[in-house]
Amino acid sequence: MQAERQTYFSGTRDYIASQELQNSVNVAVALGRPLLIKGEPGTGKTMLARSISEGLGKKLLIWNIKSTTKAKEGLYIYDTVQRLYDSQFGDHDVSDIKHYIKLGKMGEAFLAEEQVVLLIDEIDKADLEFPNDLLWELDIMSFDIPETGETIKAKHRPIVVITSNAEKELPDAFLRRCIFHYIAFPDAAMMKRIVQVHHPDLPQRLLEEAMQAFYWIRSIGGLQKKPSTSELLDWVQALVVGGISPEKIGKELPFLGVLLKKDQDFNTVLQRLQQPETPKRSPAPGILRNW
Repeated sequence: MQAERQTYFSGTRDYIASQELQNSVNVAVALGRPLLIKGEPGTGKTMLARSISEGLGKKLLIWNIKSTTKAKEGLYIYDTVQRLYDSQFGDHDVSDIKHYIKLGKMGEAFLAEEQVVLLIDEIDKADLEFPNDLLWELDIMSFDIPETGETIKAKHRPIVVITSNAEKELPDAFLRRCIFHYIAFPDAAMMKRIVQVHHPDLPQRLLEEAMQAFYWIRSIGGLQKKPSTSELLDWVQALVVGGISPEKIGKELPFLGVLLKKDQDFNTVLQRLQQPETPKRSPAPGILRNW
């Protein structure tokens, strides 16, 4: 069932957004500026765009960025190969170039009959010039197709969400045009709400032990990739499916491969686990006390 349309984003049933994040989203929408989201992998950057789409009742378009992606591909693609093939072997009218122009995700967003949410995912994967190449189009909400002489103008300014894992520094000129928000890693209280949204019937004792072990692992120095929120959710599901008792979680850390994805991290945690004097709990005493 389609979500009821709203004008103010306040999170959704399965996406818990802090008040600061809600404010950033709503300011970006009100000002018509791209919303640039940074944060650790697994903190819900991509899912935020889905939540905005659901919460505001708008269609979501996703442009996944790769290292080889060029900015023009988000606007349109001129399929010269297909036109050449048709001219040699097909019975198509190749004189009309429009038949070989395909809009990219940004082009689709511009021509949508209603306002959409456009996610430009992991922009820092592309080369350094990529963000600058988008500046003009994001500002004026239009672009030209020289091959046909057309100008594509946005019917409705899309809600643009841009994610970055901070693998590369983005140009200052690009940053000036964005509303910026850093999604901090959830504290214990926020994490409890997130887990309970996805696992509402989870026994309290199992939740407490899983959370204590999870934050203890994240506190270990030298990890190449600390476990994220999404990995905690998967781990909790594995614990439930595996029938693991709460008493075993801190002592044995079952299904550790669900949380850790690097050989070195796996070995580091196992070595710490085998030290009898090391408590297998979060270093912050009473982290769950105020829940």
